[in-house]
Amino acid sequence: MPKPIRVTVGPANADFVGDSHLALQAAVDHVAEHGGGTVAVLGGTYRMGNAVHLRSGVRLAGAGERTVLIKNPSRTTRLAEDTDWYDRQATVEDPSGFEAGGGILLRARDICGGREPNVSQHTVTAVDGNVLSLDSKPGRDMWVTHEATASTLFPVVSGKDVSDLVIEDLVIDGNASENGPLNGCYGGCVFLQDCERVRIRAVVARNYNGDGISWQVCHDVTVEQCRSLNHRGLGLHPGSGSRRPVIRGNVVRDCNVGLFWCWGVQHGLAEDNDIRDCRQYGISIGHRDTDNVLRRNRVVNSGIAGLFFRNEEPSCRGAHRNVVESNGIENAGSAGKPGIGIDLNAAVEGVTLRGNRIVNPAGGNLSTGIRIGPRVTDLTLEGNEFSGVAQEVEDRRAGGA
Repeated sequence: MPKPIRVTVGPANADFVGDSHLALQAAVDHVAEHGGGTVAVLGGTYRMGNAVHLRSGVRLAGAGERTVLIKNPSRTTRLAEDTDWYDRQATVEDPSGFEAGGGILLRARDICGGREPNVSQHTVTAVDGNVLSLDSKPGRDMWVTHEATASTLFPVVSGKDVSDLVIEDLVIDGNASENGPLNGCYGGCVFLQDCERVRIRAVVARNYNGDGISWQVCHDVTVEQCRSLNHRGLGLHPGSGSRRPVIRGNVVRDCNVGLFWCWGVQHGLAEDNDIRDCRQYGISIGHRDTDNVLRRNRVVNSGIAGLFFRNEEPSCRGAHRNVVESNGIENAGSAGKPGIGIDLNAAVEGVTLRGNRIVNPAGGNLSTGIRIGPRVTDLTLEGNEFSGVAQEVEDRRAGGA
């Protein structure tokens, strides 16, 4: 096997000289074409006009907080002509802000009336007047009659259909105040789709108008010792169909939800994470998220509940057989709406709540420690402690307290 290579990227005195996505992408492609290795990103601020698209076998390693990748401000314009699913170009009303090598997101209402919009992401390969050439077909119809737009929206670090990745020791800034929103199923400071064997370590993901770190249909992803801060969406988003995620020792602050288990995330582990000041829930778990372990996490000052089990219908889609143990949950709710430590008002079976400590501090708003819904079955409830909580356990099951 070829020996892994190492190249440097930096504003000066590097193998690849530059301070934008172009230099980073050139280095990633070079390393991948030589069998894999390390792209060492030297200290500096890198202005991102597109995602850096990772490739299999590449380690993207910064110099800690001296390496900052910041997303450029976004621009949005309407399409001037239809782009059909098979086209390789988009004609826009205003091409300013779009450039060859830059990222572009096409979005339109679904022509069949679906609730979710049509979304596709591309790289612009050429600009000719107001015609933007695309690196791939959108696969969806983007029609002017359905409010089709083009935006310079994209994740900052991305991977799709690749494996054996490492992302570590750098800062990724989504520049939320100068960017439009992008759903966490399509973007984030880090966004991965259909990847395997990924390690994200000591990354600071901050200020994205969407999610911090999101991975969809990805297996064996480890996120550890990261900080996910000040996002308008989710802090950590193990996404649909992901298996065996390990989420360990991370700090999450000021997001809508700190740790959001999406659909069908199974056999995962979340431990020793510190999650605070989330506007809705510290942790949320739901649709077919089964056989996971949540332990020794600390969840403080959640807007509604520290841990929320989403109700799914029918009950076969519930968050079954999850173990929640030795977590510390402190304060939840607001002055106008008292909060809940663990809200288990859902149709679930085989859940274990063991050895958790739920605290309402002086002046806090957490009024119910654990709420158990009427459709909870085969629940193990043992060794949980409460302090300052008006109602320790609200059991709505037949015969419950």
